[in-house]
Amino acid sequence: MSTASEHAGQAALSICEALLLAMNDRGLLPEHEIVGVLRDAAATHENAVGTDHETENHRAVADLINAIIAGGNSVRRL
Repeated sequence: MSTASEHAGQAALSICEALLLAMNDRGLLPEHEIVGVLRDAAATHENAVGTDHETENHRAVADLINAIIAGGNSVRRL
């Protein structure tokens, strides 16, 4: 069963993805900079410290961001 925080996370991800696509479409950020933003976000979570549970959560977030990069979801690649 989904929780309110899971819905908020999915909404935030969708909004951010739409913003990245719009910035790329309008020529505000080229693909390599968008990928750089995503890599920076992943690195922040990969390097996070905390309890085992917190570290596990950060690792899952980093894995998700890296999957987005690999899938090309946030840029329209030609």
